[in-house]
Amino acid sequence: MSLLDVKLARDLLRMKGQTLAVALVMACGLAMLIMTRSLIHSLETTRQTYYRTHRFADVFVNLKRAPRSLLDRIRTIPGVATVQPGIALQVTVDLPHLAEPASGTVRSLPEHAPLELNRLHLRRGRPLEPGRFHELLVSEAFAEANSLQPGDRLTLLLNGRRQVFHIAGLVLSPEIIFEARPGVSLPDNRTYGTFWMWESELAAASDMDGAFNTLALTLAPGGSVAAVCAELDRWLQPYGGRGAFGRRDHPSHVRVSDEIFILRTISIGFPSFFLGVAAFMTHAVLMRLLTLQREQIAILKAFGFSNGRIALHYLKFGAVIACLATLLGTPLGVFLGHRMVHLYHMFFRFPELRFHLDITAVGVAVAVGTLAAGAGVAAAVRRILQLAPAEAMRPEPPARYRPALPERLGFGRWLTPITRMALRNLERHPAQAFFTVAGLTLATALLIIPNCFRDSVNLLLGFQWDTVQRQDLTVGLIEPRAEGVLHELRRLPGVQAVEPLRSVPARIRFGNRSRQLAVTGFPAEALHNRLIDRHWRQLPLQPGGLITSAKLAEVLGARPGDTLEIEFLEGRRRRCPVVLLAVSEDLTGMGAHMEIRTLNRLLGEGDVVNGASFTLDPAARGAFLRALKQIPQIGYVSIKESLRASFRRTTATSIEVIQRMYLAFAVVVAFGVVYNNARISLAERARELATLRVLGFTVSEVAAVLLIELAVLALLAIPSGLALGGVLATALVQAINTETVRLPAVLTLRNYCFAASVVALAALGSAIVVLQRVRKLDLIASLRAPE
Repeated sequence: MSLLDVKLARDLLRMKGQTLAVALVMACGLAMLIMTRSLIHSLETTRQTYYRTHRFADVFVNLKRAPRSLLDRIRTIPGVATVQPGIALQVTVDLPHLAEPASGTVRSLPEHAPLELNRLHLRRGRPLEPGRFHELLVSEAFAEANSLQPGDRLTLLLNGRRQVFHIAGLVLSPEIIFEARPGVSLPDNRTYGTFWMWESELAAASDMDGAFNTLALTLAPGGSVAAVCAELDRWLQPYGGRGAFGRRDHPSHVRVSDEIFILRTISIGFPSFFLGVAAFMTHAVLMRLLTLQREQIAILKAFGFSNGRIALHYLKFGAVIACLATLLGTPLGVFLGHRMVHLYHMFFRFPELRFHLDITAVGVAVAVGTLAAGAGVAAAVRRILQLAPAEAMRPEPPARYRPALPERLGFGRWLTPITRMALRNLERHPAQAFFTVAGLTLATALLIIPNCFRDSVNLLLGFQWDTVQRQDLTVGLIEPRAEGVLHELRRLPGVQAVEPLRSVPARIRFGNRSRQLAVTGFPAEALHNRLIDRHWRQLPLQPGGLITSAKLAEVLGARPGDTLEIEFLEGRRRRCPVVLLAVSEDLTGMGAHMEIRTLNRLLGEGDVVNGASFTLDPAARGAFLRALKQIPQIGYVSIKESLRASFRRTTATSIEVIQRMYLAFAVVVAFGVVYNNARISLAERARELATLRVLGFTVSEVAAVLLIELAVLALLAIPSGLALGGVLATALVQAINTETVRLPAVLTLRNYCFAASVVALAALGSAIVVLQRVRKLDLIASLRAPE
């Protein structure tokens, strides 16, 4: 070990408190980097493996009914490799323990050959046996939510007939990694599931012998998704085709991709903030260490140590901090990653999802940590190279002593001598004060961001399910009916108000951009499903126009006043130009809304509905739900409180875990920054403080010099930190908004008070440490000449 390495070890030991504080802050950033990058790696590799082993399709299409003789022509479409037809039927499920009827989709399984595409993964039980009927395979998420096991009975209302089936097994499918009702962005596994039965049995029940109504395809190498979809739409239009779409637009695939997108954004944003604070702290430690070791550097240069060796010595100081941060951050990132994977099991259904540490992420963490430390050390190294030995041997020239700015403004007579000492010292060292304020500003800003996520989720819960949706529940019909069906629904027990709905699958185009989703029609002055603008005012649905969610307008690149083209994907498949009247704030999914009579007119139909929303008498709610179970035309029931609870259990829980994690890290950073600056100031001014003690100042008075400086710096940093935190929180929340869920940036007084309080508590804790250190100050050692 060289002499400089011995010196480095001694310096680190002597400054172990400051070194550990910087390393902890850096470790928080590296832990988040390792966790998020490894989660991205785990999700992507698991999804790719699942898709490959279970042959997830490239293109999908739903239709009304087409003969199987059409399949030969579809196979001739250029770029198509494999074609798999099937039957899918919407069903109602009667579960005795649920008051409301559940719903689901029954899919067909070929009896004489295994599935070529979208193969099932058996979790429990057994597969369906040839020749045995009245058996089902059930999606695992639905089974677990309802405590169903292989061998249990399940009652389905299948094409108007109530039938009892036995559950053969519980399965997973690459089509429902994230299982939710079609057209709904949030899952409710209690009331929606997917089922599989033999194709011949399902065809007989749905009158689909020799026909199919779903199609999945894979493409040959070089095949174009857009070209194949266009050809499919052309061939299937006479058979009620509802628009082919690629894997990229598959709802389950989109939801997993959204999560990966959020992780990518967070893996850049949060670590950057933490590592920026660590760089400031490293700079402060090294610059003040150089001030204390000015004479030592001069002696080293005089004894023949080159500038390069001395610079390398101080660069090693930063490298040690980076290595220590990596050693602390890597296991912490792995631990947090395992916890997040456990959380993902709640709503992502893979055959096996494990946390896989991304080794490249660790390498990136080491490199990023070293760069952050290097950025903090760079200015110190530059100062070393400019320092001449003869100049360094001389003590630093005395600072220019003059009254502080408050004294010059005439406030000096109200200031104590201790306060004047503190203010004068801050004014004499503006660079040190600036970097301290900058570090405290970043620490304060970081405290704003996690609680912004918490407040945003709370606002979303109230906005989406209280302000926008005022109904108690929504009912969907299996087939569109004349508006007269509302009279029957009004007579159900407990109904206080009912509003009609009409939902139609459509493709909306603007320029060269398009999106495939449902256009929903309801009354112009709807009270249940309200459209709210960004100023929280209700938007009336005017005849002849369209109102979309702000996110859909953003995706299409459209603005109010633009003319969109709507291609309806059922019925006569009309194409209609429609003016975009306004955009509404909708925080889950994307929507397009029209006045219901206008929608029916564009479709060329009469007063038709395929759903309704209800306000119920709470006392008669049970009777209403029991009555719904007896109506065969009911396709699904969506209860507002169930959706809210599902969001809390899945998306909100995920965000809450991340919020608490980052909040804990932000608190560590705040305490680390304040403590680090207090300790550095104490070490730097030990000689001055000892002199004051010898001159008769008490311990409290001597400590007050440092504490007043710390308080002034904190008071300067907190307002700017709160303002910067608001900007950073808004930018990060907007950056992670997806087509599935969008969080509003909410900045509350409670959040600001919490951030200021944490910094104040950190300052108080540091004050206690400073007071104890001043009490233990060795006056003789501090006053001894450094030579």
